[in-house]
Amino acid sequence: MKRRQILTAGALGAGALAAVPAAAQARGPKQDDRGKRTPPGLAKKDTLAFAAGKELKIGSAVAGGGHHTSQPYPPPFTDDETYREHLATEFTSLSAENQMKWDHLRPDRDTFAFADADAIMDFATEHGQDVRGHTLLWHSQNPAWLEEGDFSADELRALLKEHIDTVVGRYRGRISQWDVANEIFDDDGNLRTSDNIWIRELGVEIVADAFRWARAADPGALLFFNDYNVDGINAKSDAYYALIPDLLADGVPVDGFSAQGHLSIEYGFPGDITENLQRFADLGLHTAVTELDVRMPLPDGAEPTEAQLAQQADYYRRVTEAALAVDGCDSLTLWGFVDTYSWVPATFEGQGAACVLWEDYTRKPAYHAVQDALAEASGRADHPALRD
Repeated sequence: MKRRQILTAGALGAGALAAVPAAAQARGPKQDDRGKRTPPGLAKKDTLAFAAGKELKIGSAVAGGGHHTSQPYPPPFTDDETYREHLATEFTSLSAENQMKWDHLRPDRDTFAFADADAIMDFATEHGQDVRGHTLLWHSQNPAWLEEGDFSADELRALLKEHIDTVVGRYRGRISQWDVANEIFDDDGNLRTSDNIWIRELGVEIVADAFRWARAADPGALLFFNDYNVDGINAKSDAYYALIPDLLADGVPVDGFSAQGHLSIEYGFPGDITENLQRFADLGLHTAVTELDVRMPLPDGAEPTEAQLAQQADYYRRVTEAALAVDGCDSLTLWGFVDTYSWVPATFEGQGAACVLWEDYTRKPAYHAVQDALAEASGRADHPALRD
């Protein structure tokens, strides 16, 4: 039985800080983008974290690594103080966007580069936040020395076990959920046997081994499958729905299934997302939404229209409501929260504005859509910090 009902029907360095409007840098009573004036004490509670209360962990990816290394700005997490302030106050959970992936952690076979991942863990500890680990077995963002190395099957298996033992073991007791196996099926529901080095060289059995090794390295962490385009019921999510019961029957410690939630207003909303997450919950699994963003086409640098922003807000709201409606779905993570550092423009040409905050950290309708849905579920909708 669902525990909740669907809620509605439908530094910064000096140079970077200078780019933020003076109003966004101001202290004292806050005038936000819905025109309300909030005393400082209440303003501190006007956040996604407060709106969520105990209903679920509301999270964000921590920008860094990956495409950020080629962007014309300093590292967001270490150099943008406004970014860090929002990361600390808006969210109760963090995920490393790229800093825990193989290519970032393993510059060569004999080196584990933990500094950036450790910094996220320390930040989370300082601010009382949970952490989701991302990711251990994936076909993408592997270092060249691994993908192009001449390794035997035994050597590859030993490398993966060493990686899981070392990384999961380092953060034992500090990471609540791990994306153990990421994106192992294609959109037709077929195993990635050509581009996933682990499955190609070691067979699908290596996925079960990865879960077993992760459990041994940290018995307290919840272990997940994670993928994109599995928000609704389709060939890809069906493939997971068929695989996971077989693994569970074999004693493989799979604890959860998560839908990433990379959506676009160009495409229809996955209206069966609640039903899909619920069927995995009915298997006894935890579920989560782990990488939510909603991009839009912006050809030739166009600005979003009011209609686009309204549709984006509707998508954000409906995903939030779906997460709240499913028993055991206790984690909703945005894949970044401010457009400045979104992965979308660098990955999808002519698209962008995928996050809930503008580049100057003011709020979009999408932010209010998420906050309002969270507040309705937590019983804080009428709290004076959140009221219009």
